[in-house]
Parts: sequence; C-alpha cells; structure tokens
Amino acid sequence: MRISGALDAMLQAQRGHLFPWVPVCFGLGIGLYFLVSNEPTLQIYAGVLVVSLVLGFCARRGDGLGLLAGALVLVGMGFCYMGLRAHQVGAPVLTFRYYGPVEGQVLSVDRSASDAMRITLGQVRLRDMSPARTPNRVRISLFDGAPPEPGSWVMTTAHLSPPQGPAEPGGFDFRRHAWFLGLGAVGYSRVPVLRSGPPEVLPVATIRARFSDWVRASMPERTGGVATALITGDRAHVPRHVSEDLRASNLAHLLAISGLHMGLFAGVIFASLRRGFALWPRIALRWPVKKISAAVALVASFGYLLLSGANVATERAFLMVAVMLVAVLMDRRAISVRAVAFAAVLVLLRRPESLLSAGFQMSFAATLALVVVFRAVQPMFRPGRGGHLGGALRWIGALVVSSLVAGVATAPFAAAHFNMVSHYGLIANLAAVPVMGAVVVPGAVLAICLAPFGGSAVGFWIMSQGISWILTVADTVAGWPGARGQVVAPEPWMLPVLVMSALLVLLWQGRLRWVGLAPIGVALFFWPSSPRPEVLISADGGLVGVMTSEGRALSRPRGKSFVAGIWLENDGDGADQVEAFDRVPARQQGKVQTFQAVERHFVHVVGKTGLSEWQMSCAPHEVIVLSVEAEPPDGECLWLTPKALRDTGSIAYTQRGEMITANAGARRLWSAR
Repeated sequence: MRISGALDAMLQAQRGHLFPWVPVCFGLGIGLYFLVSNEPTLQIYAGVLVVSLVLGFCARRGDGLGLLAGALVLVGMGFCYMGLRAHQVGAPVLTFRYYGPVEGQVLSVDRSASDAMRITLGQVRLRDMSPARTPNRVRISLFDGAPPEPGSWVMTTAHLSPPQGPAEPGGFDFRRHAWFLGLGAVGYSRVPVLRSGPPEVLPVATIRARFSDWVRASMPERTGGVATALITGDRAHVPRHVSEDLRASNLAHLLAISGLHMGLFAGVIFASLRRGFALWPRIALRWPVKKISAAVALVASFGYLLLSGANVATERAFLMVAVMLVAVLMDRRAISVRAVAFAAVLVLLRRPESLLSAGFQMSFAATLALVVVFRAVQPMFRPGRGGHLGGALRWIGALVVSSLVAGVATAPFAAAHFNMVSHYGLIANLAAVPVMGAVVVPGAVLAICLAPFGGSAVGFWIMSQGISWILTVADTVAGWPGARGQVVAPEPWMLPVLVMSALLVLLWQGRLRWVGLAPIGVALFFWPSSPRPEVLISADGGLVGVMTSEGRALSRPRGKSFVAGIWLENDGDGADQVEAFDRVPARQQGKVQTFQAVERHFVHVVGKTGLSEWQMSCAPHEVIVLSVEAEPPDGECLWLTPKALRDTGSIAYTQRGEMITANAGARRLWSAR
C-alpha cells in the first residue's frame, strides 16, 4: 500500500504536465511493433485491443494506477496503429533479379549517394510480368544522359532487384525503408532513357521542375544548385564535394528543408507582415494584425511545403510550424512543450514509421531541448538597461546557447545514424546559421515576391551572397585538421536508454528528473567500447571483412563500395576500401583471399576467375564464401553462395564465434519471401 500510495502521489504531482508524455507512450507502441521478430497475427492485434479496452476502463479511476493504465493504452494504440499503417502501404515487391525493358512515368528525379542521377517511376510495366506482381514504383540510377522531367513517360533497359536487406545483422534495413516508400524494386540502367509517350503534367512536380530551372538560371553556378535545394528540395544539382563539406562541418542540415528552413520562412513572412501593418496605425489599432500575419504565414508555409516536394522531413517541419501558427490564431502560447508534443502526435499519426528516422529524432530532440532550456534561462535574456550593447549581447548569447543546445541534443542521433561527429560544428553553425536566417531566407522571399514585377534578380543576388558565405564556411571548417571524427555504432540498447533518460530530464517535473542523468552517463561511457563483429559477410557473397589489430580488413579493393563503406563507418573507421584491403594478412594477387578468425578458416572466392584459381577444399573448420554459384565439393565446410545467402541475408561472426544472420528466421511484411 505504501508503494501504491507513493506512486499515486508521484504521478498526481505531474498533473498538468502529462500531455507531453502522450507521443512518448504512443511512440513506444510504434517501436514495439518494429522490435518483434515476426509479423504480428490478427489474433495478437485483437488481444492487444482487448487488453487496451480493459485498461481504458481502469484509466478512468484518475489515480496513479489509472494514469499508468492510460499510458499502456497509448502503447497498445501505437502498436496496432503501426501495424495498420504497414499493411495499408503494402505493394508488390520484386522477388528476383530482372533484366529487361522497363516502362513507366517519371515521378521524381534526385541524386544517389554515389552521385548518380536517378529517377523514380510509377505505373510501371515490365516484360512478361502481370500487373498484380509488378511493383508500383521502381527507382533506377542512370549512368548516361540527362534525366527526363517529372511527368514524362519513358522506357529503358535496366537491371532491377528487390530492395536489399541490412548490410550487416542489426543494421539499417533498406527493405523496410523501401516498403513504406512504396518502392518495389531498385536498380540501374547503362543505356539512354527514351520517351515512350507524350509527357503528362504532374502539377506540383512540373512546377517544382520549372521553378528549379528558373532559380539555377538566375544565379551563379556555385550557388544555384544549393539555392534550388533550399527552395524546391531538389538536391540533384548540388555537387558531391559541397555535400561532403557541409556534412564534415555539421552544416548538412542547412541543405535539407527541415524545421529550420520552414521556421525561418514562416517567421520572416509573419514578422514582415506584422511590422508592415504597424506602419499604418489605423489598421494596426483596428485589425487583429497578429492573427492575420499568422494566417498568411500558415498559407505561405503550406505553399512552401508543396513547392519543396512535400517529403517526410518537410512535412514534419510544416506540421510543427502549423501547430505554432494555429496557437497564435487561438491566442495560445506558440512555443511550448505542449505545442511540440502536439506536433509530434500529428507527425506520428501521419507517418508513424518516421519514428525510426534520423530526421524525426533529431528535429524533435533539438526543438524540445531548445524549448525547455530557453524556458529555464529566459530571465537572463530579458531586456535590461544595457542599451544597444545589451541587445547585441543578448542576441549573441541566445545564438550561442541555441547552437550549443541543439548541437548537444542532436549529437547522439547523428553519431548513432551517421557514425560521425563534427568537432568544429558549433563554430560553423555560429558563423552560418545567422546568415541563413538574416540573408538567405529573406532573399528567397524577396525574389519570389518581386518575380511578378520582374525584380527577382535583387532577391537572388542577396540570396547568392549568403549562400556563398555558407559554402565558404563549410569549405574552411571541413579543411581544418580533425574536423570530422568517426564513432563506432552503439549497441542496440544504448540509443533507447539515452532517449528515455533525456525525456525524463526534460519532461518530468521535480527532483526525480535528475535521476535520468545516471543512465545517460552509463550509455555514453560504454558507447566507445561497443563490440563489433569479428567477421562480416555481405548478403550476396561479394565482400568479406575480418577485424584485425589495424582495423577491419576487406577482401576486395574495389566493388561493393556501398557495403564496404557501411561496415567501416559502423566500425568507427575512417579508412577507405583500398586502405582496408591493404590490411589483409598474407594478401594474394588473384581473386581468392583467405582469413583466419574465430577459430575458422575463411575463404572468399570472387567470380568464375576465382573459382579457376582456387584449389577447392571443404574442411569442417572452413567457411567458403563465393560471389557466384558453384557445386560444393565433398566435405563438411560451410558453403555460402549467393543463393544460400538470399535466405540468411548478411552474416556476422561475434568475438565468441557465434554466427548471426540478418534474417535470423524473421518474417516481416517487407522481408517475406
């Protein structure tokens, strides 16, 4: 009874501060859905709903146990809602490797991580394949010619394959990502793309394409591609070296249309209109100019959402800004923890799968931390008697605090998802973010507003000066010694512990909140020593990596660069594939490489040339990995061909010699065969 009474008193003390925990509990249910190894059955969903219904009646008590029951109801709702969403977006997925004609309508054009132009096709037609089995969407990388405009009907000859699973067990699962994007196949084409019919106008996509061409034609080549990315979300014209510099200086967030851009855009319009109305006292004193400005900013933000392509990150940013502007219209506080929580609920209802994305986690981590911290330090930034100097100091102080808080809040997520830490990111952001808000965004708004009168060149010139400064900062900071540090991938439990502990610190009311600092310290202490697999084998048998005293040694100096990059990044290793190949002990010149690890002898045979070079053996302690199909010799070795690996997925051997497969018997909607 004492425990129950203490629990009740502790939870009752949180009355009035419980709404921010609604998206947390709902998100726990979504995370639980992704955590289970096999797809939940209809009976499981029914059981969760029945239990949630019973707990719902218990939640009506209003005491501490009732509050806990309500939290569990939200968890159950998140679990079932995520399952419903996963089934709703289901579409056919290619189950084999396809080579032949592909025809469809271009939905979008972008650039891949390898800097190749690629197109996403809808209404796809494949040779000798029924519509019921044909993927709704396919994405094709192009290696020849300029990409067609969105809306064009095209045809080409392409290599297609199902979306690939994790590069290593427990890693990022692109199959799951593609499932929620509606992508049923990915591939590449090495021949020109031909038009197969008259182009069909896709209103939003066509406007975006023409707007992108207009922006790039109106600005210098150095800044035009970045300006296009900021206005329309089209990053296809941003050079790769620019993206790498921005990433190394922790300024990559300026390139993706997210909360910063949407907030600055809405803020510039809101402030400009409100100050403009203030010039006419007759209007300012009689009309609700604050609400009118908020309404216009809301409509303009929605237009920006459509113009930028309405991708997941921009949609999330618009919802966050919309919640704040609607709060202004309703005479409520625009920036508060409740507003952030309400925006999180809307985002999770719209796209619950975004919970696992780096963008969702980093956006809400930064926003929540900024709101909580500035609420605590607000008295320090109140106007005093310092005159202009005092105002300047407050502005500089707010800039430093906001950059520091946002950087600290997002650093664990950046390190976990991208295995990278920018050591001079704070300096770069202090130099670049104010220019983005004071020069680039106002310049873009001015260019759009003056376009009907033929005066957009003024706005574009202002915008170009700001972008040029940001690129100079990125290039300078990225060139400093040690600008970019590598971080080992954390163990699966570390990021959830960090998140829940940080939420306890930020959302809980009372001294108990500081208890969350202990698990944060524990997770950060053990993160650098997170264990990595001793041996990794790719899902197609094309690459093998073995840990050595110098780092991971890779069996090939080129080829399978995407998988090689992921392995080395997760190791926290800054080497490239050629350097990792040089680490191979007793390296051979041909297509056969051998390794000794975890009391096993690993042999990697590449192609038919490797088969002709290799003296076949099949001892019990040997693991033979081949990139082509071949009949196994007599013996008791583990024979891994591409066909066998399609069932297991990528393979990892732990330090204790335990073999772990990516599929591991799991059967989810996106991984079923």
